[in-house]
Amino acid sequence: MGATNGSSGVFAITKTRLLLVASLAITWWFAHLLPSYKPMIKAEFKSRLDEARQKMPKIKVDWKPDLTKDPRSNYNASKIALIIEPRPIPHLVPQLLHMTSVVPPDWRFLFIGSNKSVVSVARSYGIKHQQVIGKLDLMVLPEPWQIDTKEHVFRLLTDIRFYEEFLPGVEWILKFESDSILCSNSPTSLNEWLEWSWAGAPRTPDDRFSGNGGLSLRRVSSIKRVLQFQERYNDTEAEDEWYGKRLWVMQGEKVAHGRKGVLAVEDVYMEKPMGYHVKDGGQGISDKVWKNPTQRKKIFDYCPELSLIMDMKLERERCDGDNKEGSIGPTDDEKEKAAEEAKKQAEEAAKKQQEEEERRKKEGEEEKQKQAEEERRKAEQGSEAFKLLWRRAS
Repeated sequence: MGATNGSSGVFAITKTRLLLVASLAITWWFAHLLPSYKPMIKAEFKSRLDEARQKMPKIKVDWKPDLTKDPRSNYNASKIALIIEPRPIPHLVPQLLHMTSVVPPDWRFLFIGSNKSVVSVARSYGIKHQQVIGKLDLMVLPEPWQIDTKEHVFRLLTDIRFYEEFLPGVEWILKFESDSILCSNSPTSLNEWLEWSWAGAPRTPDDRFSGNGGLSLRRVSSIKRVLQFQERYNDTEAEDEWYGKRLWVMQGEKVAHGRKGVLAVEDVYMEKPMGYHVKDGGQGISDKVWKNPTQRKKIFDYCPELSLIMDMKLERERCDGDNKEGSIGPTDDEKEKAAEEAKKQAEEAAKKQQEEEERRKKEGEEEKQKQAEEERRKAEQGSEAFKLLWRRAS
């Protein structure tokens, strides 16, 4: 038994033993070569680590911030975006937060409102953050200043004391309202308009002063030039029209006119403006800009932020028969029913006409037959008379 199984003894070669010997040889070979490659491996690792460090953003932690420093000093004091709104409108918060993200970062914001509108806006955490970093100020004007009507706002913006008391050091104002907005897709920066004294939206294509104030850029030094020699009468024209008539004729002032200096779209359509002013949230918009559904879709694709300020519905919420141009027409069922009714009436009219033609044809044939009968009778009477005369003569 022992002689026959001698090949399976201690020195027998098996697959497992071969693999074990090979692994020991490879391990010894790596251990022998590793010291010579160690500097190269360290250098490669260090190179990769340095490359990764260069790509990492640098973070600086100020462990001892200067709490006495006004955060508003981080912004340009000569540039301010201004909105005056006494009504606590629900979309004011998202509108303000959107505008702070679109306007260049060196601009500050000032919201002037009533007690109600300021409290309504101030509840938002996003607004509180903008206040903490010095980006936004909320203000309720002291008496006797008033903003509860448009006329009071016109008086405010045409009073030089307003600029001197509440906007000291400000040179450029982006004036916007609750129904105006800047578009994120605009290829133009607001800072590219700083050479203009007044830029806004035209009312007509050839408007000599394209300065509609709903969304406009204004230069305070130009405004003060006007207010230093003229005063607006109360309850007259709007403040933007009043300024326009004077700035347009003043030397050295660069004001928007026609399609030049058009900052926003209101009554005249143009491609890729900086923003839009939609009167009363869409209740007083121009048909030349908004009526065409293709053009309207193009506007919303370019500036989807308009949905923040406009009273809108989803496409699926349209009424049956809506022609997408502001009026309600017949629905598809009504059109089909009307077509069937028209077809039925046409068939009845054709049938009636055919019956009338057949009646007239029959009457004509009867008349011809009657005339032929009358002629035959007359002929017979003539023949009888002739025969009678012939008999008498014979």
